[in-house]
Amino acid sequence: MARQPAIFGEIAGIQEGHEFLNRLELSASGVHRPTRAGIGARSGLGAESIVLAECYEDDVDLGHVILYTGQGGRSSSSGQQVADQTMTGANLELARSQATDQPVRVVRRIQGTGGLFFYRYDGLYRITAYWQETGKSGFRIWRFKLERILSTR
Repeated sequence: MARQPAIFGEIAGIQEGHEFLNRLELSASGVHRPTRAGIGARSGLGAESIVLAECYEDDVDLGHVILYTGQGGRSSSSGQQVADQTMTGANLELARSQATDQPVRVVRRIQGTGGLFFYRYDGLYRITAYWQETGKSGFRIWRFKLERILSTR
């Protein structure tokens, strides 16, 4: 199967607030292609999208401003940070998006009734800064500050 080209910015036909039942539906739409990873990135091109899913203990979601924790160093069983993060892979692509001023699509995982989750596309953000710091678990993490781009639609 041929790899689809990177798409930065809006996806035709998908408005802010659009809801997806699961990660497979979200992936098929092109809004956030990875079915598991929280960062949708293309090596050498930048990050297309992120999902805020309350998986990283250091994430801070203030609505129009997000302090997003980079990828890596997290235990899949406990969910806690167990190692330092590195500026490689998807983290490097988030930094590249900041350097090139490319917008990043933001999706939030929302808990619905009965404990079920769905995903909501919440628009475009810009990465305005990034830095390394010590996270809550004592390991070095990469932080990315994303600020909402007001819609012109």
